[in-house]
Amino acid sequence: MPQSPLYEQIIDDVAASIRSGTLKPGDKLPSIAEMREQYQSSAWPVRYALRILEERGWIVTRQGKGSFVAPNPPA
Repeated sequence: MPQSPLYEQIIDDVAASIRSGTLKPGDKLPSIAEMREQYQSSAWPVRYALRILEERGWIVTRQGKGSFVAPNPPA
């Protein structure tokens, strides 16, 4: 079975952490640099995953502050 793209794995991991309560509304996500290291990747898949998570309502990004779990993430 082909492996899904890295950005999809990041999306799934973050969404699963929010669903399970490991990450709660208002919690700060790791920085792009930390996530790059965690996933052994370039910044592109991390940024792309964060953008999709924001579009889907899971996170909010604040310029210069970072990304945070949305106040009311999807169920």
